[in-house]
Amino acid sequence: MLSVTAFADSGAQKDQYQLNLSKGVTDISGQVYDLHMLMFYICVAIALVVFGVMFYAMYFHRKSRGAKPAHFHESVKVEIAWTVVPFIILIFMAVPAAKTLIAMEDSSKADVTVLVTGSQWKWHYKYMDRDLSYYSLLATQPEQIQNKFAKGENYLLEVDRPLVIPTGKKVRFLITSDDVIHSWWVPDFAVKKDANPGFINEAWTRVDQPGIYRGQCAELCGKDHGFMPVVVIAKDPAEYEAWVSEQEAIQRKAKEEEQKLLAMNMSMEELMSVGERVYNTSCAACHMPNGEGLPGVFPALKGSDMALNDMPAHIDIVVNGKSGTAMQAFGKQLSLKELAAVITYERNAWGNNTGDTVQAKDVNAVMNGQ
Repeated sequence: MLSVTAFADSGAQKDQYQLNLSKGVTDISGQVYDLHMLMFYICVAIALVVFGVMFYAMYFHRKSRGAKPAHFHESVKVEIAWTVVPFIILIFMAVPAAKTLIAMEDSSKADVTVLVTGSQWKWHYKYMDRDLSYYSLLATQPEQIQNKFAKGENYLLEVDRPLVIPTGKKVRFLITSDDVIHSWWVPDFAVKKDANPGFINEAWTRVDQPGIYRGQCAELCGKDHGFMPVVVIAKDPAEYEAWVSEQEAIQRKAKEEEQKLLAMNMSMEELMSVGERVYNTSCAACHMPNGEGLPGVFPALKGSDMALNDMPAHIDIVVNGKSGTAMQAFGKQLSLKELAAVITYERNAWGNNTGDTVQAKDVNAVMNGQ
């Protein structure tokens, strides 16, 4: 697992009051910046000409100088001029704009493909050509958000597991969503694509310099929209390959350990300890730390009929979520141990005290439709 605090950000710190676009670190981001500046200079030139003519006319043709207004109703030459000149300007602007847009959309011949899935409120990354996938969650301490601790340098722009890509390689992003519309945005790459449920959008980048690049979800996606950062680490190809191999090995080992859990029973003490940690990380934002939820928005777990009586339904909704609501599926986000622990915790915390213990084998049975 990588922590972004172990790295130093590449490039100089951005001026928080800067007015212009950042140029970025990729060829495409440079083209976008140059296009932006070209359009800006054209607009400035047009403004200077228009306002220059206007102020010249107002000053030199004012009544106090004895100017007499001309009386005419139409001029073919003027009408042709104000039609042809804007047309020429638009063509001049359209050519470089079309060139840049075509380059931005050309995701063919990629060396690495990553499926990026938005999920309230985190990102999931799956390397399509490797056996590796994981969720990336906000790593900023809750105490900083609650103003109990001083805010760090990368406040709300740090995650527990960044996306890692190789330098000097074309990386294609397939972007979609599990629930609502999100938007995956990394300014330094000039990549900003909506993540729409049921659709896949494409983007790409090629980063030449190793470093850390940060972004955010740029589409209002719910109450924790502001806590959904994007962090990408670009590594040299050799370092990237070593990292991917290491992560694949870790995931294989984790799956093997999960299979061992199926033949074991965890104690209530262990389940409650692990369950409390998982609940506070993944569930408390909606259902509240005290389990009372938000009336009319998120249901209470404290004293609920499902948590007290219906264990199969309880396991099913945590694993598979509930369509049409903010209750997302945690079956792919948490391990069997974590799923069993958090369900046990919800059935025994806040005075629920059912005495039920949910084991990994119980969760696995639901996940496999047994």
